[in-house]
Order: sequence, then structure tokens, then C-alpha cells
Amino acid sequence: MATKTTAEKLATIQKGYTLEGPTIELGAAIIDGELHKDAPVRLPLAMMNRHGLVAGATGTGKTVTLHMMAEQLSTAGVPVFLADIKGDLSGLATAAAGSDKLTARTQSIGQPWQGKTFPVEFLALGGDGNGVPVRATVTSFGPILLSRIMELNDTQESSLQLVFYFADKNGLELIDLKDLRAVIQFLTSDEGKDQLEELGGLSKATAGVILREIVTLEAQGLEKFFGEPEFDTAELLRTAPDGRGVVTCLELPTLQTKPMLFSTFLMWLLADLFEDLPEAGDLDKPKLVFFLDEAHLLFNGASKAFLEAITTTVRLIRSKGVGIFFVTQTPKDVPADVLGQLANRVQHALRAFTPEDAKALKATVSTFPLSDYDLEETLTSAGIGEAVITVMNEKGAPTPVALTRLRAPESLMGPSDEALVRSTVAGSALLGKYGTAVDNPSAYEKLSGKAAAPTGPAAGSPAAASEASGGYDVDAEARRIEEEILGRPSSRPPQVPVPQDPEPQYGGPQYSEPQYSEPAASKPRAKAPRAPRTRQPREPQAQPGGMMGDLGGVLGGALGGGLKSMARSMGTQLGRELLRGVFGTSSRRRRR
Repeated sequence: MATKTTAEKLATIQKGYTLEGPTIELGAAIIDGELHKDAPVRLPLAMMNRHGLVAGATGTGKTVTLHMMAEQLSTAGVPVFLADIKGDLSGLATAAAGSDKLTARTQSIGQPWQGKTFPVEFLALGGDGNGVPVRATVTSFGPILLSRIMELNDTQESSLQLVFYFADKNGLELIDLKDLRAVIQFLTSDEGKDQLEELGGLSKATAGVILREIVTLEAQGLEKFFGEPEFDTAELLRTAPDGRGVVTCLELPTLQTKPMLFSTFLMWLLADLFEDLPEAGDLDKPKLVFFLDEAHLLFNGASKAFLEAITTTVRLIRSKGVGIFFVTQTPKDVPADVLGQLANRVQHALRAFTPEDAKALKATVSTFPLSDYDLEETLTSAGIGEAVITVMNEKGAPTPVALTRLRAPESLMGPSDEALVRSTVAGSALLGKYGTAVDNPSAYEKLSGKAAAPTGPAAGSPAAASEASGGYDVDAEARRIEEEILGRPSSRPPQVPVPQDPEPQYGGPQYSEPQYSEPAASKPRAKAPRAPRTRQPREPQAQPGGMMGDLGGVLGGALGGGLKSMARSMGTQLGRELLRGVFGTSSRRRRR
């Protein structure tokens, strides 16, 4: 293959980055060691929801790159979410001061530069910092994400899903950790042992392990994060009165002591957005761009279920107008299924000091399209504030690989004055909504008898059935599914309530919409002698006449007795998808 001249390489990059629509300006190309400000490197704004990766060794300028991109997104009217791990990103609220060195750099790449401030909202997990406190209820967080924080194994995670199933089914609201602890303590007590046995996959020993992990979380101070008022993720989609997108900065002053909480919370935010946002298709600009810093924390030691949920979220949230940029040291920190979804790449310098570093370097080079650069040499010799870039153009094809000197931010590259941060928080409209924690009656009060339980409809009544499904007409839905499968009117008669023995009263009505979690199958376990009973190693079923039983029953009747088991499984799966999200989370619409 003939070697291209510098002029030919320049022409390739100029043509590859000639775009028609609005763009994020990233910098100017460096070709054969020479900077060319007439070869701008840019990213189409409409392609920001194709996700991306910002990678590089420590100290190579990844945070400054996020800073610069966030400024331009805000200016374009796109809200941004940033996790401020080192405190540097609070500088977005303060205009930068010019200097001779800065002027020389910006002029060399053709950047018109002026110090500016940007609309910033400061948040803090559970009030751990100066920002507006961010909380989530245990119910909405869900069993999969909570298992991740508690570092439970697969068996324990499945058992926790059964605990959520029990609480959802019996109207025991899980608002904070003491509610979850109270439910598990009830199940492991003499009073609750019959209910524990009904949950065939949950042993008393496993429940005890989960209970100890909850106590550990409380000892670490994480009880401040779980509670009410719960943060509404729609707050991340706001724009300022002047039309610029609000940059939401999440303070993480104690990240090193709680890395799992940090990474898992970010996935809760994404999961909640995923559940609540409507399909948007291709937009001129994204609704939100989400930067996930320290992305390796998400994946280290993650369960298969957790990784599958992340992959699904990344794959599908694009169509809802949300772009995700993972920020980490090397692409190998991100699983291949996720990496394959990241169309926009900003790769800062890598080091090759050890055999492991050299292996990571070769793996990184292999992920780039063929180019005119010797990428192994380029990636180890790139300076601070330089990066190898390839993005998706407006036609959905990758742009040419370009070593780029990146633009400089126009706001302060460093933390804003703490007094400014505090005054910004004090003036925030969110402080009145989320600033003060509340403790409404929930599972803890109901089980401990510390609050009078409201009286709900009698068990088995039509009103109770309606309430248990949040007003959802299960019988009508069952008939609809039968008609859809068979292609003829349903012959299913209207549902007649079946008298049942009264269930133990835990106090309070069901949730307006119950949130069932998909439990895992378990092996039969030894039990103390009691009245003969046949127990199959299968999923717990909802009460007769409930959604799971109805959907499984009608599908079984429609398809024939031999397929009834499969139909019931389909009904259970449908119910899980209707009631809990991809992470086992409960969307805000279903929690209201």
C-alpha cells in the first residue's frame, strides 16, 4: 500500500469531518506531527445519543474533555449529567480567566475563546456534600441494583427478589432500609415462618445473610440515601430560562469509601429515565447526555443479570433520546457487548509501562478503524489535552481517525469557590422539594404496629382485585390476549371471585399498582415434619384470580393443557415486564 502524503491525509480528515448539521467542536487535527487548524474535528450533535467512550491514562485530560463537551452541549440547549468525582467540574459555574498560554493554545487550533459561566445544578447523594440531597426508595431501586450494592451472590440476589415479591404482594412499602430490614426480620421470626416457607426459594439462613448486609449498609451511613422525597429523574432534563441546558453536577466527596453505591446509583438514574421516557426516534439533538465517570466500577465483579441489564439499557435508551458516555482508563474496562454500542470514541494517551499495559494498548488499537496513523506509537506519545478521535457521522458511518488537539473550556478548570456552590444550592428550586427528608408510614411501621394501618377492601372482593392491579382490568386483559392468540372472540366468561381463607393482615392496602419481581427457581429444601404437602421447584405464583394466575391460566386454556406450564411462565414474564423494569426497578408512573 502506497504511503499517503501529508496533503492527502489532511484532505481525508477535512472531508471526513465536513458535516452539515450542528456539531460539538472537539479541536484541530495533528498530522505528521503538525497541527492543522484548517482541519477541525467535530462530533454531530444528532449523533450524541449513539453513545461514546472517553478513555485514557490518569492525568491525560479526560475530565477537561468532559468539561469542554458539557459546555457546548449546554450552549446547544442539551441538558447534561456529570458525576463530579474530584470536585473539578463545579468550575462550570465560574468563568475562566484568560492567560497568555491559554490564548496561544486557543489561537493555534482556531478556537474563539471567551470566559463564560454555565447553568449548574449541584446534587449530592443523600446529602453527602453541599448539593441538593438525592434519595431513592428501596422499592424503586429494586432488588438487582440493591444486590449490587450489598455484593450478594446470585443465590442471595434471587432470594432478595423473593423478599421484594413478598413485600409487593402484601402492600408493605419499602421506603428505606429499616423497612426492608423489618420485612426480613418478620419473615425469619416465629410469626412469619409460614410466609417464609411459602417463598420456596428463600431460606432462613440466606435471609439472615441479607439482613446482616443491610445492617452493614446502615453502619456505613447509607440509610441517608434511601428514603423520601425521592428524586425525580425528570429534573435532569431541564433547560435554563435563556434556553441553555442545565448541567447537573453530582458531588461525590466520599467516592473512595462507597464506590459501589456511586456506580449503582448512576445505573438507577438511567433505569428510571429508561422506564419513564417515551420513544423519541432520531432527534436533531439529544434530550440528555449522561457521562458515567469511573465506568470500570460498574462492571468489576458484576453479576450476569446486572451486566445484561446494563447492556439492554445502553442498547435501547438511545431511541429515547439519551446519550451515554462511559469514562474510564482503557476500553477493556467495558464489556464487549457494551463497547460495541459506543459509536463515538475519544481516546487520550495510554501508557505501556508493564506487560499488562502493553496488552491493553494492543486491545485498544484493535478497536479503531484502519487509519493513516501508527496508533500504537500515537497513543503512547500523545500529549496532555490531545486524543485520538473517531465518531459517527451524520450518515451513520465512522469518521476518519484523527489525532486531535482538544479545545479549552471557557469556564474554570478546577473547583468553584465553596461559597459560590453553597449559594447556588441555597437558591435552587430543587432544595424546597428535596432538601428535607420525610418518613411516611411504610413496612416498618405496619409490621411493628407503630402506626395504625389503613383499612383496605376485603380480600377477594372486586374492589380488592381492582386495587391489587392498580385499576388494571386483569380479566379484560386476559380475554384480549386470548383473542390475539386465537384470532377469534374470547369464550372466557367474566371472572367470578373465588372465596379464600383470610390472609394474614400486615396492615394497609396494596400498592396502587403491585410490583412483582421475577424470582429464580430453587431446589427443594429440607423442612421440619408437618402436614404433607407437595412442593415443586418453581416460581411462587400470585394468588388465584391475580394477574399472574389469570394471564397464565387463559394462555394455558387457549393453547391446550399440555402447554399450560409454558403459558403460565409466559404470564409471569409478562407480569414482571409490566410491573418492574429491566433492573427490577419500579418506574415512577407505577409508584404513584
